[in-house]
Amino acid sequence: MSKNIFQIGNGDLTFEDIEHIINENLKLELSPAAKERIEKCRNYLDRKIEESTEPLYGITTGFGSLCTKNISLDELNTLQENLVKSHACSVGNEIPHVIVKLMFLLKAHALSLGHSGVQLITVQRIIDFFNNDVMPIVYDRGSLGASGDLAPLANLFLPLIGVGDVYYKGKRCEAISVLDEFGWEPIKLKSKEGLALLNGTQFMSANGVYALLKAMRLSKKADLIAAISLEAYDGLLAPFMDCIQQMRPHKGQIETGNNFRHLLEGSEIINRPKKHVQDPYSFRCIPQVHGATKDAIRHAASVLLTEINSVTDNPTIFPDEDLIISGGNFHGQPLALVYDYLAIAMAELGNISERRVAQLIMGLRGLPEFLVAEPGLNSGFMIPQYAA
Repeated sequence: MSKNIFQIGNGDLTFEDIEHIINENLKLELSPAAKERIEKCRNYLDRKIEESTEPLYGITTGFGSLCTKNISLDELNTLQENLVKSHACSVGNEIPHVIVKLMFLLKAHALSLGHSGVQLITVQRIIDFFNNDVMPIVYDRGSLGASGDLAPLANLFLPLIGVGDVYYKGKRCEAISVLDEFGWEPIKLKSKEGLALLNGTQFMSANGVYALLKAMRLSKKADLIAAISLEAYDGLLAPFMDCIQQMRPHKGQIETGNNFRHLLEGSEIINRPKKHVQDPYSFRCIPQVHGATKDAIRHAASVLLTEINSVTDNPTIFPDEDLIISGGNFHGQPLALVYDYLAIAMAELGNISERRVAQLIMGLRGLPEFLVAEPGLNSGFMIPQYAA
């Protein structure tokens, strides 16, 4: 396998995988095992529809409150196409192309697990769009969360059936024209497929992955910036010693102490004798505050990692157990809670940073007021601190 290709379906996705795929612009392909799972599930579903005398939600019935409406076998394909068209009503601002690509990646991976009943060509076309940077136009409002990401996912997959607009080669154009350029026929959705494409948490998850990768980077930079501030403030290294962290052994706190001792190793300023016996909270409590944010990021990451490696559409198909179960794996609650937690944790990095900036511009410990020559004539960093 080429080093420029990432094979989907050989195991769980990791954040390292995703970052590598996006940053290095890797192409995707389905593993042989993934293809086998997809085809096995589709073949099972086709047989089940032929044999079943009971209604199957979203397969031989309408959707949502229309689940009591039975659909004839000759209209099953039309049902799925109508579903995509009727649900493609996300509104607001266009989402960035990186989020679109993440949605494609996460949906292709989820479908590769072989419990959604889609055709192999449908998953392949998602990968074709990803690999050729064909970017459907998706808007940032309209997902209920509780019912999965119906509206944004509908807009994402509308072009698969030749409808809607996309960006291609930097221009907005009709999806059908791009399909024609590549010689791709619009996908003829079979039973269950529209529901498999629209039901799920890939919009929530894509935004979460993007935010989490950024949070991880910001957390590392926060330690580096704070270490420079501690040095500039002629601060004490004692609060970062390992022995005090071990007395309250939260993982993030211990990690933060280690980071600061490493970053400030050999610093002449840190190691010189001090007149003061302790620093303000915004410096002294860095291990506790930055550490708690690290722990929050770690928790959010664990929840999100479980989510992106899960089957979140509905109903879920179990060929080996001869079961088709209508459940609620599309519900966004696990993500919603940790996203709020992550937002609070990241805000606290900004909060404590602003307090350190305030200490640095107050003319303390030999520093000039507002960190500028001739304060009064020059305002220096007065207003950046206000803005912070």
